[in-house]
Amino acid sequence: MKLNKSKKDPELYYYSDTKGKKKWMYRHKYYDQYGKRREKKGRFNTEKEAYQALLKLKVDTIRGATKPVEFSNYTVAQWFDTWYETYKHNWKISTRTQRESAIRVHIKPLLGSYKLSELSRSTFQKEFINTLLNDSKKPKEPSTVKSLYSIFKIGINSAVEEEIIPRNRFTKLQIGIEKNEEDKKKDKNEKKKNASKSSLKGNYLEAHELNKLLVKAKKILNITNYTLLLTLAYTGLRKGEGNGLCWNDIDFENRTLTIERTRDNKGVRPPKTDNSYRIIVLDESIIDQLKTYKIWCKKTLLAFGRHLKEEDFVFISYQTGRPLSDNTVNNALDRVIKKVGIKRITPHGLRHTHATILLNDKENRSTVEDVAARLGNTPEEIHKTYHHILQERKKETATLFTELVSSAGN
Repeated sequence: MKLNKSKKDPELYYYSDTKGKKKWMYRHKYYDQYGKRREKKGRFNTEKEAYQALLKLKVDTIRGATKPVEFSNYTVAQWFDTWYETYKHNWKISTRTQRESAIRVHIKPLLGSYKLSELSRSTFQKEFINTLLNDSKKPKEPSTVKSLYSIFKIGINSAVEEEIIPRNRFTKLQIGIEKNEEDKKKDKNEKKKNASKSSLKGNYLEAHELNKLLVKAKKILNITNYTLLLTLAYTGLRKGEGNGLCWNDIDFENRTLTIERTRDNKGVRPPKTDNSYRIIVLDESIIDQLKTYKIWCKKTLLAFGRHLKEEDFVFISYQTGRPLSDNTVNNALDRVIKKVGIKRITPHGLRHTHATILLNDKENRSTVEDVAARLGNTPEEIHKTYHHILQERKKETATLFTELVSSAGN
C-alpha cells in the first residue's frame, strides 16, 4: 500500500484501499514509559477526521500520556494547531475567534513551515512583523500587528510552559517606528477625535425621519422585525442586546427592561461593559406592542409544538419559532429604508438616533447622565460621541439666557 504525505502534517497520509477509494491515516511516533520507540496508527474516511484524531493524540503527548520522539521537529504550524485545539474551550468566544483567525490567516501562512525550536528573533521580525507592516497589497496598521504579535507571544509562552522550547525568544520586539511621548499624546488625542466622528458619522436619523421609518415598518414588516426595530429605536439598545432579550427581562407591571446579556452569531455572552448592565424604563407604547407580540409568540410556538417560557429569547422567526439570526434586523431595516427613501443607517444607527433625539430636546429634559445611563455608557463617552450636538446645546443655552433677561426688562 503506497502512502502519500498530506500537506497538513508530516504524520498524516492518504492512500487507496482495495476498492480504489481514497482513505486517510496518521502514523505518530513516540517513546513509551520504558523508553521504547513506538508508533500509533489510525485509519479514517476523511482527511478532517484523521487530522483531528492526530491533533488529539498530540495533545495527549503534550499532557504527558506519551513522550514525543523529537519536539525539535515541531513546526510553528503544528504547535499553534495543537495549542488552539487544546485550550480553545477555556477561552471566551470572542477570544477564540480572534486567535483562530490570527493562526489561520497570518501565523501559519507566514511562519508555519519553520521549526519552532529554530525560529529566531530576526527571522520572526523579518518574515512576520515586517511583512505585515509592509504588505504591498494591504499593509497592516501597527496596532493590528501588535495585536497579532501579542497572540503569537501567548502561544509561545504556552509552548515554554509545556517544556517544548526552553524560553520565549520573541519578547520586547519593536513594532513600527518608536515615537516620543509628545507624538504619542498627539496620536492618542487624534485617535479619540476620529473615533467619535467615525462612530456617529451621519449614522442617525432626525425625529421626523424615524417616525416615517417606523410607520412604514409597521405596514411592510412582519411583527417580529417591526417590534425589534421599534424596541431598538425607543430604548437605544445595541443590536446584540436586543437579540439577547428574554421575556423574564421585561417587567410589564413596572414598565422596565433589564439588560444582562448580548447575543450574536458567535453565541450568548455578557454585555459589552459593566455599565451595559442596566435597567431601562419603557414607554407605554412599547409595553403595549410587546404585550401584543408576546401573544403572537405564544400562538406561533404552539404551532411548532412548544410552549413559551419566560427564559425564552423574545425575538423569534415566524418560519421556525427559533431565535432570530444575527443579520435579520439588518435586512429588515434596509428594506424599510429603501421604501421610505431616507438615508441608510445601520441598526446601531437607531441607538445613535435615540441618543441624538434626547440630546436635541430644546427643553433639555434629559441630561447627559440620563442618556449615558439609558445607553449603558459613561457621561465621558456621551460627550466624546455626541460632541457636536452638545456644543449646539451650549449655544442654545446662552441664547436662551439672553432672551430671558431681555423679556424680563419689557
